[in-house]
Amino acid sequence: QVQLVESGGDLVQPGASLRLSCAASGLRLGTYAIGWVRQAPGKEREGVSAIKTGDGTTYYSQSVQGRFTISSDNAKNTVYLQMNNLPPEDTAFYYCAAGFPPLLALPSSYDYWGPGTQVPVSS
Repeated sequence: QVQLVESGGDLVQPGASLRLSCAASGLRLGTYAIGWVRQAPGKEREGVSAIKTGDGTTYYSQSVQGRFTISSDNAKNTVYLQMNNLPPEDTAFYYCAAGFPPLLALPSSYDYWGPGTQVPVSS
């Protein structure tokens, strides 16, 4: 049974940094793509970053390019999302998802989802 569990969400002030983790079980990294998808209140889901854990191909949305870095530790079956210089607009629930998406950016392309972790950015 595939399980994804996010951690690291916390209330932070604007400009702060935060690292999210996605621990996977029931699947082996190195074959799957892992995506980070966020949803802010009243907004559509947005795929913000993804990584093909086999070859390291990454994707970043325009809204986070240059501020977020995704990485994968296949030995630990864990994917990380380093988020820097967070503005209030990054406030959302952040979910990690796994699958074999034809488009890394498309949230509906993923098969397995974690329960999410909340990231409020506020002073």
